Amino acid sequence: MLDNPVDPVSEYYCPDSMIFKARLSKLPLALTNQPALAEVVPLIVAITGEIGNNSFDHNLGNWPDILGTFFGYDINKRYIVLADRGQGILQTLKRIRPELQNDRQALVVAFSEIISGRSPEARGNGLKFVRQVVTTNPMSLFFQSGNAQLWLKEHEATLEIINSETYLRGCLALIKF
Repeated sequence: MLDNPVDPVSEYYCPDSMIFKARLSKLPLALTNQPALAEVVPLIVAITGEIGNNSFDHNLGNWPDILGTFFGYDINKRYIVLADRGQGILQTLKRIRPELQNDRQALVVAFSEIISGRSPEARGNGLKFVRQVVTTNPMSLFFQSGNAQLWLKEHEATLEIINSETYLRGCLALIKF
C-alpha cells in the first residue's frame, strides 16, 4: 500500500464499473473508424470488457488503496491498456485454490482452467476466452500480475509465462491489434 496514493488522470481512470462500462461502450465506434479492423472489433471489445470487468468483480471490497481501473487506448497505434491496483490473480485464486504458491502458477491456472475466484458461482471461463480470442486472431496480449508476465500471440497456443524482476500489485494488460 502506498502512503499517499494518487488517483490516475481522470481521462483514463474508471473508479467504478459503471464508468468503465460507459467508456467501453465508446470503444466499438472508435475501432470501426479503422476499416481493417472490421472483423475483430467485437472480439477486441469483448476481451477488453472481460479484463476490465475482472478488475471490479474480483476486488470488490478488497481494494488495497485506490479502487478502479486505468483504461486507455490509442486506435492509431493499435493498443489498449488496462491496469488496476487490486489484489492480483494469486490472491484472488488462493481463496479457492489455497495450494497455489506463486504468481506464475496463478496465471497458468487463470488462463488454462475453468476456475473462479468468485466461488461458489459457476463462472471462471473469462480468461480462457481471452486466450482463445487472442491466439486465433491477429492480436497479442501482455499480462502481468505480481511478478509473473504472460505473453499471448496469434497462432501460439502455449502459455509463455516468465518471472519479472518488477513486482506489480494488481494486474496490467496490454492488448495489441
